[in-house]
Amino acid sequence: MKKYAATIGSIVNLYEDFKLKEIQGRYINQSHIQPILNKFEEHVEISKIGFSVNKEPIHLLKIGSGKTNVLAWSQMHGNESTTTKAILDVFNALISKDSADLKLILDNITLYCIPMLNPDGSRKYTRFNYNNVDLNRDAQHLTQPESRILRKIFEEIKPDFCLNLHGQRTIFSAGLTNKSAVMSFLTPAEDHERNITPKRLESMKVIAQIAEDLKTVLPEQIGRYDDGFNLNCTGDTFQSEGVPTILFEEGHFPNDYTRETTREFAVASIFSSLRSIATKSYLNFSGEDYFKIPENGKKFNDILIKNVRIKNGIFDVSIQYSEKLEGEKVEFIPKIENISAKIDKYGHREIDGNGKILELEGEKSLVENVVVDKILLNKEILMVKCD
Repeated sequence: MKKYAATIGSIVNLYEDFKLKEIQGRYINQSHIQPILNKFEEHVEISKIGFSVNKEPIHLLKIGSGKTNVLAWSQMHGNESTTTKAILDVFNALISKDSADLKLILDNITLYCIPMLNPDGSRKYTRFNYNNVDLNRDAQHLTQPESRILRKIFEEIKPDFCLNLHGQRTIFSAGLTNKSAVMSFLTPAEDHERNITPKRLESMKVIAQIAEDLKTVLPEQIGRYDDGFNLNCTGDTFQSEGVPTILFEEGHFPNDYTRETTREFAVASIFSSLRSIATKSYLNFSGEDYFKIPENGKKFNDILIKNVRIKNGIFDVSIQYSEKLEGEKVEFIPKIENISAKIDKYGHREIDGNGKILELEGEKSLVENVVVDKILLNKEILMVKCD
């Protein structure tokens, strides 16, 4: 059993009891979550708040009776599904109300959630909506129905806190280290100067609480996302309007391309934020605690093959997976990203070639930006596909 901090341990240590096992893996669309919403209806207030471009329904969930309103939304980007699974797991736990800690959250918070803001993108497993628009760059112009739905709910609820739930690529490290950024967080800037206003400071303190709660189970694997200001981004817009907003970016845990392990850490992070808001324990932290979290670097490739002979030289070769939806499953397609004498990165999988010849079938030399179907190391097949 993972040793979570006592603040959230009583909840998250029971994760296997409330995890929704009917949704697994990376591909999650509206058809997958609808049976869960149907099951929740007896305990959760659920309303249909609009439709996507392609007429898929968008729902709002509400639970709790507290005075503090918290608004969360997930799958604004359709291919970032892990936090959708996580927030539905959170609701499943809250429904039980068996724990004093869960009751404490429900008594002090009213939690609103849009579990899938971009069902069209989720259906196609793409970042964008049906009109090929990034909803997280549409907060000002509101050109898309999904953006207008989120804005309308924001104005109606008048949240005291926002939880902006996302996912990030496997390239991110916690700082410039060999530790993958399994969970990353950001309190978005309110202006180009990135001033620390009282409301922005509140979200910084909540993030500091999350980092404290997870530091034992994720040692040196928690990162801080870059806070460059872009008012077109939803988090920056809401923060600039005085609402403390927390960006969650779930990332890669070693050998976890389905992100089922990361899913648990996302659940723990959400519960940490809710508990700290409910109890106001985040006030015990400071902005300095937030800035102690290392800023994300980009120090990882999926596979790094070192010291291999290509033609007449010794090189390093990096391979990065692209994601492609095949039927109901996301396939990870290996592609050569870089061939250099020295690649100053780490690999989620590292292979020392020890000077052996690396080539493609037919004795073809490797080149960058090609998909690797079969790769040979001294004529022996080197498996590079993700199982």
